[in-house]
Amino acid sequence: MMKSGSSLSVEDKKALQLFRALDASQKQTAVSFMAFLATQASGQKSQEAIKPEPIAKPKEESVIKAIKRLRSSYPMLDQNQLFHVTSEKMMDHLMHGKTAPDVIDELEILFLQKYQVYLKAFSD
Repeated sequence: MMKSGSSLSVEDKKALQLFRALDASQKQTAVSFMAFLATQASGQKSQEAIKPEPIAKPKEESVIKAIKRLRSSYPMLDQNQLFHVTSEKMMDHLMHGKTAPDVIDELEILFLQKYQVYLKAFSD
């Protein structure tokens, strides 16, 4: 905890405010991502690859909830790189009538493939 009399920077206050607004799963993802960023900023490679934290797939799930579940399961993946393809999958569902279970299956394969790329890059 902070000592009394110490003050946070504006950025620290904003980060803390945002962090406190997250649910438990999102906090876990944020901490994993910050740890990843810290190793990148220091020029160090972390000792081991971050392992997925699989969240069980519910019987019925919307595509949006599946994306959130997969993002939480794979916090080490760059969400900016995944944004375009996950958006395309969402459009396949909403605009082109592809069923949610089919899109979710494709998303699960996509996240697994991206994780395998992450592992390969990590080992190089």
